Amino acid sequence: MNGTTDGRRVYLDKQSPAAYRALVHTADAVRATAAEAGLDRILVELVNLRVSQINGCASCLDVHTRAALRAGETTRRLGVLPAWRDTELFTARERAALALAEATTDPADRLAQDRAYGAARAVLDDEEISAVIWVAITINAFNRVSILSRHPVRAAATTTSPATSAVSATASASAAVSASLPVDATA
Repeated sequence: MNGTTDGRRVYLDKQSPAAYRALVHTADAVRATAAEAGLDRILVELVNLRVSQINGCASCLDVHTRAALRAGETTRRLGVLPAWRDTELFTARERAALALAEATTDPADRLAQDRAYGAARAVLDDEEISAVIWVAITINAFNRVSILSRHPVRAAATTTSPATSAVSATASASAAVSASLPVDATA
């Protein structure tokens, strides 16, 4: 099989492990940059999730939803994240970060970039702006790896009866694969 998923797609991370490891190292550096800039884990995960929503990356959405919940994010805010502009649930810092993340994900929209930078300047310093953009750049890269590889998101087993042990084993293997995917390494 050598890196192929179903004969039609190639798991890019498995086929080109050196490139994948370089991306993971980049994610490690971005995570450190975000922490040094004072970005909390919830804000970072909101950026990861919003970019993954825009790109339609199921694998990254699965991984980062769980990460956001572990960091203390609420299901209510996660549920309305696609419509963050229309709620009062997000802080000014979070709103600025989400706007920057969206502008990073669609760099062709220069007007949106200008507006995002304007909003960010009001509440974020240069170090924070840079860190948010690096988080968005990194998750965009991982989204493309997962989307183009068609990394699967499988249902977890809900029972532990012997009849479902094969399903549990498959779900565990899927979780292990997901845990090793680059999206876990993102900022």
